[in-house]
Formats: sequence, C-alpha cells, structure tokens
Amino acid sequence: MTGSCIKGIIPPLTTPFTENGEVYEEGLRQLLEFQIEKGIHGVFLCGTYGSGPLMSLEQRKRVVEIAVDQIKGRISVITHVGSASTADAVELAKHSEGVGVDAVAAVPPYYYRHDEGTILEYYRELINAVDVPVYAYNNPKTSGFTITSSTLYKLAEMGLRGIKDSGFNIIEFTHYIIKLRDHRDFNFIIGTEALLLPAMMFGANGCVSGLANVFPELVVELYETTLKKDYERAAELQLKVNKARMLLHIAKSTNAACYAMLKERGIDVGVPKHPVLPVTDEELRQMKKAFAEMGLLKA
Repeated sequence: MTGSCIKGIIPPLTTPFTENGEVYEEGLRQLLEFQIEKGIHGVFLCGTYGSGPLMSLEQRKRVVEIAVDQIKGRISVITHVGSASTADAVELAKHSEGVGVDAVAAVPPYYYRHDEGTILEYYRELINAVDVPVYAYNNPKTSGFTITSSTLYKLAEMGLRGIKDSGFNIIEFTHYIIKLRDHRDFNFIIGTEALLLPAMMFGANGCVSGLANVFPELVVELYETTLKKDYERAAELQLKVNKARMLLHIAKSTNAACYAMLKERGIDVGVPKHPVLPVTDEELRQMKKAFAEMGLLKA
C-alpha cells in the first residue's frame, strides 16, 4: 500500500500504559482488534492522543512494532515521528520504515520557535532519510508553527506526499487543495472529525479522528455516508459526531477521556501516562450519562 492510497477513518490511536508508565502491550493489541472490528481504515500511532511526545524513543518504537505485528497488513499504519530534534525524528522514521509502516508523519519541531527555512530543512532531512511517504502534520497549537499553503507547496516540491491538517481552519484547508492542484498524488487528510464532511467534499481522502478512538463506528458511518454522497444524512451524522466530540471535552483532557470511555466499552487500555491524569469521578459521571442519552453507551 502506498502512502497516497491512505484514506478513510484513522484514529490517532490511544496508547495503553501500565501504572508505571510503560507500554501496555496486551491493552494495545486488544485496542487494535476493537478498532479493526469496528471498521476503521488505518491508525495514526504516537500522535497527540497517542502520547507520542511523552514517550521515550524506545517506547515509541515499541508501540510501532507491536501495532505492525498485530495488524499484519489489514489496515494502513502511519507513525508520527515528530520531535523537537531532527535526529530523533529521522531515527524514528527509519525505524518505522524498517518495521513496515505505510507512511510517517511529523509535526514541525516543537518547543523552540522556528522560521520557515528551518522547517523546510527539517522536512527535507526526513524526506531524504526514508523511502516511505512522509506527511506533514499541521498542528499550530502544539508546534508553534502554522504550515501555510505556500509552505506546503514548497514541501510538496521537495517530495512531501501528504498532510494531516489539525489547524481547524477549513478555509486554509481549501487553500492547500487549491495551491496543490498540480500535485495529483498529494494526499489530504483532515485532522479532526469536526470538519470531516466539508473536508471530504473539498477533496480530503480521510480523517484522523480523536473521537474514533472511542466511537469508531459512528465516525466510520459518517465517512461512508459522505462517500455515497448522501449529504442530507451525512449532515445529520456530522452534527451527531460534533455533539459526541463536545461531550468528550467535558473532561479537562480529551486524551484522558479516551481511556475512561474505552474502559466503559469494555476495552482495557490501562491508564494515561503522566503528566496526564485520569478523568475525575464527576467528569466520568457526566460523560457516561451524556453518551448514554445519545445511545452511544449502555445506560
């Protein structure tokens, strides 16, 4: 499978951890089977929801190894390799390629503030380091850098194969598509289920959806309905997805909310990795009640 063929609903997979912060292998394998059973099309490993920046390089590598072994080619695998360090990002990308992922993605280097020239060189080194497709991951909130359409065009010219856009700006997303019309093999992935319907209508091939960690079947239904061009039903489903997304934000951390709600669905994913703390009892009570009223959880 080539990176340009990656499409569909792709959870930024929650990483299960043990109480002492180690990767919980049994939980990860169980979560992957749950996701595949519910119809998702790929996984995005070690991203924001996957706590990638909280893990050591060895832990990030281990997550990829376990996932690829469990999936065995049934769905697409994208590894997030972004780091504050170019060398670490390259090391993670080479490891993922060696393990057999379909593509790697990276946020711009975070913590320090960088200019466009520095960002271009960071991606150039990643692109030159591996043969698998490299995607940019636009997440201005966490990286401190916004990938504009002009920056994206320069990256595509040097060999970037796609973008996961978590900028939450549908206008800028259309600018990406307009600017890169000549790059017909470039892959556009929207980075939030909140914009799935309009993004697909503009040309997105899929969605990296945090909500799909917990309710994959709901987001898959929206995707499949949009593919069928049943836009009236798709609009209803988009509003349902956005309402569910709002409920996930009852918790102070949507990352922590995924652990709690997956447990409610019978999937043991352990606990969040510190400094992320579990949801409070009150947050859990409110979410359970609200999701039950939506028919997404058993009352």
